[in-house]
Amino acid sequence: MAERFVIFDVPIDKVNMKQAVDTVEKFLSEDRLHMVATPNAEIVMMAQKDPEYKEILNKTDLNVPDGSGVIFASKIYKEELPERVAGFDLMMELIKVASAKKYKIYLLGAKSDVVKAAYLNLKRQYSEIDIVGFHDGYFSKDDEDEIIHDINEKNTDLLFVALGAPKQEKWIYENRNKLKAKVAIGVGGSFDVIAGKVTRAPEIYRKLGLEWFYRLLKEPWRYKRMMALPKFAVKVLFSKKPK
Repeated sequence: MAERFVIFDVPIDKVNMKQAVDTVEKFLSEDRLHMVATPNAEIVMMAQKDPEYKEILNKTDLNVPDGSGVIFASKIYKEELPERVAGFDLMMELIKVASAKKYKIYLLGAKSDVVKAAYLNLKRQYSEIDIVGFHDGYFSKDDEDEIIHDINEKNTDLLFVALGAPKQEKWIYENRNKLKAKVAIGVGGSFDVIAGKVTRAPEIYRKLGLEWFYRLLKEPWRYKRMMALPKFAVKVLFSKKPK
């Protein structure tokens, strides 16, 4: 198990992309569900107001450092995280591995047209990929057992859940004893990017840690959520180093 950096009671594993992928591959060889989360500054701040969410993030099997904010915090506290491991990039790396090694993938979340487009685009891009099923994220509690049955019946190895934080992590955790997948990971808006509905920030923005700024320019209605970023930075600068 990788060493963890704890920021405001949210643990983040000190892993780079290769280590994250290798860890998930190990999980795929084990006969139980493993939860993977992708904490960034926004998620850390959500957890400060949501004790249930914070508790779940402390019970995951792997938390990758998704976001320049948590990298910044690790440098301030001199517990430097190796690199940013963006949830979208991790998903795409795992899809490459799954395609090569015939792991079974299930896509859950987003709108029905989005998840279907994501499925079709992945099938076009990776000829060997085995996506055994997909379902949109607009389902009721009454539908859950049927969806979980479908996931389990198809012997899913890798379950990507795109319900947005914190809903996706809570859903995985609440159903952890029912799901027979080997790995479940919350991937936020990744299906929208794969489907071509949303454009990801250009590489220069990502390298400079300004992907959030690009998203704000493209989606100004997100400004309230983005306020978590400066609040996080201030909290880091004026808080004592975590024990």
